[in-house]
Amino acid sequence: MAKLAVLGGSPVRPEKPWPQWPIHDGKDVKLVTEVTKSNRWSYDGPVEWKFAEAFTKYQGAKFGMCSANGTVAIQIALEALGIGAYDEVIVPGMTWQATAAACIDVNAIPVLVDVEPDTWCLDLAKVEAAITKKTKAVIVVHLYGCMADMTKLQALCKKHNLFLIEDCAHQHGSFWKGKGVGSLGDMGCFSFQESKTLSSGEGGFNTCKTKEQFEKLYSLRNCGRGYRGDFTHAMQSGNYRLTEWQAAILLCGLERLDKQVKLRDANAIYLNSLLAQIPGILPMRRRKEITQQSYFNFTFRLDLPRLKGITNRQFIPALNAELSTAELFEPPYDPLNNCSLYKPHTKARHNLNPAYWKAIDPKRFKIPVCTEATEKSGLAVHHMLLMGTKKDMDTVANAVAKVVENLDELHGYDPTGPRRKYRGLAK
Repeated sequence: MAKLAVLGGSPVRPEKPWPQWPIHDGKDVKLVTEVTKSNRWSYDGPVEWKFAEAFTKYQGAKFGMCSANGTVAIQIALEALGIGAYDEVIVPGMTWQATAAACIDVNAIPVLVDVEPDTWCLDLAKVEAAITKKTKAVIVVHLYGCMADMTKLQALCKKHNLFLIEDCAHQHGSFWKGKGVGSLGDMGCFSFQESKTLSSGEGGFNTCKTKEQFEKLYSLRNCGRGYRGDFTHAMQSGNYRLTEWQAAILLCGLERLDKQVKLRDANAIYLNSLLAQIPGILPMRRRKEITQQSYFNFTFRLDLPRLKGITNRQFIPALNAELSTAELFEPPYDPLNNCSLYKPHTKARHNLNPAYWKAIDPKRFKIPVCTEATEKSGLAVHHMLLMGTKKDMDTVANAVAKVVENLDELHGYDPTGPRRKYRGLAK
């Protein structure tokens, strides 16, 4: 009789709810009610700016403001820095498609670069190799629960006179050498989409270093209007504002954020210590300069040579069955050169000329580490798992160990049906 639950055995964890996300309490309801009664629902409302000031301070940035969503935050950051038609922007090959799509939306050229195998963040040697005379910026993505070497990347960008833009959508509350993400580059971009560690359903945020940059960002997100009536840095744009209701949810969520980040970080450290003891399981790398790590997803890898030919295609459904859930663990993001949601050639507006059309074809890039992580070795789970107890972490580690101990049962096992690539909480 099979031991693995996916083949009919008993699961490690009988069906039992995991922590849910997003969460709220009475303060959220009270403040949203107050906003509703105030008849001030949008456009530079007092709750929005109260949140913006508090979040900017928490991340250690100099200036900050809300925007409509994380994609827009990247787009207006590029525009505020003067990046546009035919400029090259280096982007990691493993990220949510919006990081690259925002570049195309300003008529720039995203240059996909491979990632480190133990962080899935930018491989800086490959970044430097990809720099040309047309390169204007690097977008670093603080992906899932890891960070690139930000000290070296700052120096690299300075050496080549490149702007450094941080995509912080996954890591509200992460700190590098005591400095918050979003304060490390020229501009930072956050998402407050429902699945994020700080959420208002939808929403975004920009941080920057100078008043001039701030005023350009403000104009770009507010239909071209100047900040407080000063049109010195006004720019052609549209409406990318946030509502007061969203700001109310964010303001209440910010009160809970640091405690939640610390809980997830402690659970992740503990779970990694358990996983490191299991043959064939490789925890992700945590750089010593990280003083607090936030997690959108918790991730780890399979040491394929030690797992007898078993890949994540068999391992993930087996692990989920042990934990009595269909889609708790998933592979990481699809590589952008083979991503069902990143298809620049499906929009006629991107066809500026034959040369540009060719330059934005993602299939021209080779990113084997990204591909291997998605198709063979990578596992990812939403941060709500890390909101559980230490006993929950023990259960996850026990489930992983059980699958490893019974790998022989998975030979010949072929999960039926296509992989569900983007479930509701994905992005």
